[in-house]
Amino acid sequence: MPETVPAQTRDSLGWRKLFAVVAPSTNTSVQPEYDSMRPRGVTNHFARISIPDTRVTDDASFMAMLENIRAATLEAVDVAMSMAPDDLIMGMSAETFWDGAEGAARMHANLRQRTGLNVVMGSEAVHEALKAYGGVKRIAVITPYMPVGDAQVRRYFEDCGYDVVALEGLKCASPRLIAHVSETELKRAVERVNGPDVDAIVQCGTNLAFARVAAMAEFWLEKPVVAINTATYWWALRSNGIPDKVAGFGRLLEDF
Repeated sequence: MPETVPAQTRDSLGWRKLFAVVAPSTNTSVQPEYDSMRPRGVTNHFARISIPDTRVTDDASFMAMLENIRAATLEAVDVAMSMAPDDLIMGMSAETFWDGAEGAARMHANLRQRTGLNVVMGSEAVHEALKAYGGVKRIAVITPYMPVGDAQVRRYFEDCGYDVVALEGLKCASPRLIAHVSETELKRAVERVNGPDVDAIVQCGTNLAFARVAAMAEFWLEKPVVAINTATYWWALRSNGIPDKVAGFGRLLEDF
């Protein structure tokens, strides 16, 4: 094996924490959203899961896309390790919900064993975020997925003890086109799933640029609205003992 150079000092820019972030190559939302939440002394370093921008029209083509991600994930993780990160953030969503809470725990354990690092995943981060708000039992969910993916998201949250009272999958036509869903379209999706029986609204799918919409919706609706990218980056910070408050992304980063 090649000899590695021991670290003599902390990284000059990431002197508090170096985050390796692994995300699909088609994803254009997670990197800018994470970077906009980054406190001073914390740096994000992206490794891309190389996948084609395949057409998604039904459950079968959604599963083909997911298999492309699965086949290339570990290679991207291994590439990310070469910059000697402190933690690994999985900037992907669907796979972290697959097979419910048990599947998420298995994925977390496998990644931790492979890297030796603390691993932050979107599914678990959203659960931690909802616990931080407190009193959340009934949730509504927005995803970019086809029904096969929505079923896995529902299963995960039900495994965690939530009642999923509404769920809307936007059925985006390709992994890249998820990022083309406008803030207005996302606002309307929030309006469709919201109701008096909903304690909190959750968004899944890291390529949906929902962080700003979530903050605005949370203010107007006066209930928790959780964007998966916000929750994931919040949990990466808090699970590392970084308490910095970041304005503009809702109560999660400002109050908890």
